[in-house]
Amino acid sequence: MSSKAGVPVTFDKIAKSFGHVQVLEELSLQVQPGEFLVLLGASGSGKTTALRILAGLETATSGRILIGEREVTNVLPKYRDVSMVFQSYALYPHKTVAENIGFPLKVRKVPLAEQTAAIRDAAAQVQIDQLLDRYPRQLSGGQRQRVALARAMVRRPSVFLMDEPLSNLDAKLRGHMRAELKHMQSTLGTTTIYVTHDQIEAMTLAHRVAILEKGVLQQLDTPANIYNDPANLFVAQFIGSPPMNVVHGSLEGSSFQTSGARVTAPVSGRISKAILGARPEDCTVVAPAKGDLKAEIYTVELIGDHTLVTVKAGQDLLTVKAPKDFSGNTGENIGVSFSRERLFVFDTESGARIR
Repeated sequence: MSSKAGVPVTFDKIAKSFGHVQVLEELSLQVQPGEFLVLLGASGSGKTTALRILAGLETATSGRILIGEREVTNVLPKYRDVSMVFQSYALYPHKTVAENIGFPLKVRKVPLAEQTAAIRDAAAQVQIDQLLDRYPRQLSGGQRQRVALARAMVRRPSVFLMDEPLSNLDAKLRGHMRAELKHMQSTLGTTTIYVTHDQIEAMTLAHRVAILEKGVLQQLDTPANIYNDPANLFVAQFIGSPPMNVVHGSLEGSSFQTSGARVTAPVSGRISKAILGARPEDCTVVAPAKGDLKAEIYTVELIGDHTLVTVKAGQDLLTVKAPKDFSGNTGENIGVSFSRERLFVFDTESGARIR
């Protein structure tokens, strides 16, 4: 099944307010042709509103939307050449899988022979071609979501829009469907914009991630760059599982001071309320005398291939990724050392990263 070549999508200073509530504040970003872009954020961040404005289901307060070179800001949804997959499968219970997939073609009065070929082609792409005669009630959650995906694909749109399509699935099936989605998008080459609150989905699926918070774009970059070079404290803590550790203190020159300890900082400055950030894999449990910080063990969790050691240093709880054979007891005194080249410093008040 061939699809149209990927087209660019442009959000040009898109703003949206509901009464006095500003949901989006002049969102500007360019989605590249054939790109898999993820809009990531917590509930209320504006990500779904941005997607619905692109689909034509909401009207922007100001700004422009372009699909390719064509402005579609005031164009009806059915003329925008997009297909949307929702969190709910939105299948017709009285129609078979084949009828559900082919419904967009039937509405457009595509010849029956073409409908049949397109339905089988789309079903094969998501591996449900053996289920075409079944009804939604006879399918598992994962199979129903595949039907919804095939229905979106069968139109061969310029852009796929996906609003948390995997959130109703169990953890194991979500992992499997992530791989299926990524493979499908790569094969078809269709520009895809995907909304989620799940940073694991964002990191594994996206070519680039756009992180939104309270309607403001915080960072737009590849998953690797966002993880390794976060723009601010919000991004640093939102991306990563477990999240980045934060240690509260102050920055005095090139020394970060906290709870009687001094840590050589990667930057210099004078900030009375500062935060030192370090990812769990960039921390090491050592003997108390050898650590950058003195701490005590709070909990020890064996994950499988590694152990997560949560420690308390002053008023801060830090998570350290340790070898799977690590052994320690709650309350035991230990030290925590940091990888100097992997430390970050943030201003506590503004959340801005100090560079």
